Amino acid sequence: MLKTTQTGQVTAPVGSGSLRIAMVAPPWFDIPPRGYGGTESVVGNLVNGLVEMGHHVTLIASGEDRTSAQRFLQVYEKPPSELLGDPIPEMIAAVEAERYLRDLDVDIIHDHSLAGPLHARFREAPTVVTMHGPVDGRNGDYYARLGRDIHAVAISKAQRRLNTRIRWAATVHNAVDVASFTADASKDGYVLWLGRFNPDKDPQLAIKAARACGRRIVLAGKRNEAPEKEFFDREVAPWLGPKVEYVGEADAALKRELLAKAAVLAFPIQWEEPFGIVMAEALASGTPIAAFGRGSVPEVIVDGKTGVIAADADDFPRALEAAAALDPADCRADALARFDTPVMAAGYVRAYQNVAGFPAAGSAQRELIEDGMRRPPHAIYG
Repeated sequence: MLKTTQTGQVTAPVGSGSLRIAMVAPPWFDIPPRGYGGTESVVGNLVNGLVEMGHHVTLIASGEDRTSAQRFLQVYEKPPSELLGDPIPEMIAAVEAERYLRDLDVDIIHDHSLAGPLHARFREAPTVVTMHGPVDGRNGDYYARLGRDIHAVAISKAQRRLNTRIRWAATVHNAVDVASFTADASKDGYVLWLGRFNPDKDPQLAIKAARACGRRIVLAGKRNEAPEKEFFDREVAPWLGPKVEYVGEADAALKRELLAKAAVLAFPIQWEEPFGIVMAEALASGTPIAAFGRGSVPEVIVDGKTGVIAADADDFPRALEAAAALDPADCRADALARFDTPVMAAGYVRAYQNVAGFPAAGSAQRELIEDGMRRPPHAIYG
């Protein structure tokens, strides 16, 4: 297996039907990340899933590569995590990635970065871009203006509906490595909240609902950036006590431990979140979810079986208790069927084949999305 940070022409020997894929990651964290980093976790799982299927993947990323990619090209020796929010590292990473891409012989470029897609029209291989963040507002305007230069992939149907100006190529749900999570049927009874500390994630509502149920709540989340720290100190810290515990930003091991033992995950989002990866992680751990029905929630939760959708804030304590009574085995089974890495990897392979004009075999001919991916690429993008 070739792992290198050197440039050079790459013509990888791949088997019949295999694709040569350049995977461009955001520059901020290792792939996969050691702690926070939802997008980076998805990228890492996707790389591993594609390699397992027999495809050749060149990963262009920062820091240490801990994936099974056959080739690794480094843009930053140390990920500039402390500069998250500063546009300059993203721009530098895009420049470095483009230098590498010029020397690669690939079928598909899958770009997960923000600035990288600006180069798409000058690339020889087609560029697939996954919409990991918002697709409305300025973000949506940016991707809509890129137009036919990119082949956009939505991570939920809900996300796709938010912006019909973007030229969508497919919808592929995010996924996790389900086998890396433990589904523990003996739960400890506490409510778990995982996320970034900001109003969109509403940890205060989760705390109030847990208190209304008489349950302990454990909070684990990111508060590295100034607005997150300010929000935590103002809105969360005053609640901390014997039944409201903050354990810091959970790394991969702690997150799995917390999810395995939690009775229920509280997910009271206040925005149209395109895909909350923590929901897939909870299901993989056999942990049901209580959530508001915004964004992708109705696509991820099977209401009454793997979670409970609350009508409003007053209804959230009921949703917590009802969700905690659901069968962990049903949650785990649904994660394996819909949100496991092989499912996501197969979805992207079908998208790649369609975008690149490659023939797909057997079931890969089936429709990828509601509006007719059976049409040839020129009919979709022309």
